[in-house]
Amino acid sequence: MAKAKEDEDPKRHRIFTYGTLKTGFANHKLMQDLINHNHAVFLGKYSTHLSFPLLLGPYGIPYLINLPGSGHLVRGELYAVSDHGLARLDELEEISIEHYNRLPVKVVGDDMVVIGVECYFAGKGAGEGLWNEKDGEALEEYTEREAVKFVLKDQTCKGIP
Repeated sequence: MAKAKEDEDPKRHRIFTYGTLKTGFANHKLMQDLINHNHAVFLGKYSTHLSFPLLLGPYGIPYLINLPGSGHLVRGELYAVSDHGLARLDELEEISIEHYNRLPVKVVGDDMVVIGVECYFAGKGAGEGLWNEKDGEALEEYTEREAVKFVLKDQTCKGIP
């Protein structure tokens, strides 16, 4: 009996990360756990094909705002993840309550080839209203400078400002 396509390509979801899931940042431990258990593979450094606003919200949380043509080309990392890995990422990003929405986006790597992937954009209850083009300053990349402002979710629930 032939294997199902799903068995042949278990890491078929390509996810672009631009914030705390990137290597060296607070939530990368989840991505590393997925890699260690064969649920994710690092594909390389990529940038969005179109510009978007990347902003810091409350607690230093990075949000990509789904307003193509505003902001900057955003630099990040691309991963291929399994169904299990995608479920874990969706849980972290709280897509069930629309903290983030996982949406299609195009990215480009060093080879200049544009590919379609998915990315977590700010949802209705999160950073969606943060962008004001007149006085907002969007980032090109989430770096260590912004990361010092980040507060882990379990700490925000305890009332830490």
